[in-house]
Amino acid sequence: MTTPLFGWYGDDFTGATDTLAVLAQAGLRAMLFMGVPSAAALAAAGPLDAIGIAGAARAMPPQAMRAELSGVGRFFEKIAPPVLHYKVCSTFDSAPHVGNVACAIQALHPTVSHRWVPIVGGQPSLGRYCAFSNLFAAAGTGGAVHRIDRHPTMRQHPVTPMGEADLRLHLARQGLDGITALHYPLYGAGADALDAALRALLDTTAPAHAMVPTLMDLTESSQLATVGRLLWQQAQQARLLAVGSSAVAQALVAHWARPAPAVTPTFARADGPVFAWAGSLSPLTAAQVQAATDYERIPVDAQRLVSDPAYTQTLQDAICDGLQRGLNVLAYTGPTDGTVTAITSSAHIAQASANLIARVVQAQTDHRTPLRRVGIAGGDTSSHAVQALHLWGLSYQTTLCPGVTISRAHSPDPARDGMELMLKGGQMGGADLFAKLLGKD
Repeated sequence: MTTPLFGWYGDDFTGATDTLAVLAQAGLRAMLFMGVPSAAALAAAGPLDAIGIAGAARAMPPQAMRAELSGVGRFFEKIAPPVLHYKVCSTFDSAPHVGNVACAIQALHPTVSHRWVPIVGGQPSLGRYCAFSNLFAAAGTGGAVHRIDRHPTMRQHPVTPMGEADLRLHLARQGLDGITALHYPLYGAGADALDAALRALLDTTAPAHAMVPTLMDLTESSQLATVGRLLWQQAQQARLLAVGSSAVAQALVAHWARPAPAVTPTFARADGPVFAWAGSLSPLTAAQVQAATDYERIPVDAQRLVSDPAYTQTLQDAICDGLQRGLNVLAYTGPTDGTVTAITSSAHIAQASANLIARVVQAQTDHRTPLRRVGIAGGDTSSHAVQALHLWGLSYQTTLCPGVTISRAHSPDPARDGMELMLKGGQMGGADLFAKLLGKD
């Protein structure tokens, strides 16, 4: 196979599809695989400019992350893209005990050759901004911008609450030492000044072979090409590990100045019932569920879903009954006794949700009414659900709204191959998201 320009690992499936969209919209031949791809899967995908692997590292403890990423690193070392991107959530929600970004960097860095590790903060297209290493984020699409440790959702995230806005300190607490920074006023000083500043960081870091993690600001989209030039220039000298949201891919695309495809993908109205599952605890997702009046909405007791097989079967029957009557069905979980605070509880709920989603999809196939469009809200739930559906890959179909991608499923099962799949994080989309999933104007 030819050497791809870009490789990425998404620490959850929703974010991985956002990067897929960025690359595909730039005209790159891109495929997102559900784990390290086999030779057969690579052959089925055809020639690729960008290869992604969707994972669930954001929900894993460090030991599991190291086990997952060791195989990922070996794969990308073998195919040798100039840039290997560890894709994290745009809000950098992570902690020492789960989704540890420092652990991921330490696991993947030995498989590249450049000592510099750029960490790109911010993604202006999603309302994420990094200034002087401090991260700010909008509360929902078009909402007020808050420093991340004061963000109404992220400051009280049930698994990884963000208590520090300075990403250098946030990552240092996870074990990433010696973090340097390139702040945005330097971007306006010109390419020579920026190159000199990076050389100084590399020259003054001892020992000479030590890794040099560098937090890079991003406050507006006009800075993307500047960041991308620096990344690509360094990647031509030695294979590079970059960390950040889809802004890493956006920066490289901006530098490459690739023309957009002449034809914009369309998204037709659904020609059958749509099944959606909302597993996010985000207030924004709750508002989206409330606005989803075109669906039969079924509340789910998350704790019973985990512990009561009879309840799970009753729930499956109710969902399938609605779908077989031609109704769009939206099932949604939520806290039943305050908030879910334990990582084990949250992980168990996500896995139980994924198992039920897969059972519903299979039941519809058994009734000879296979689902052709499915939407899942919630990063951990999405990651587990795609794994439970036994897909081998996702390709880009269209973008529903910023940060929300419609992907085409690839599966050896004809009933699932070509299924349209929306995976969305809790902070993404407007109130009318589920109506848009139907293909409504």
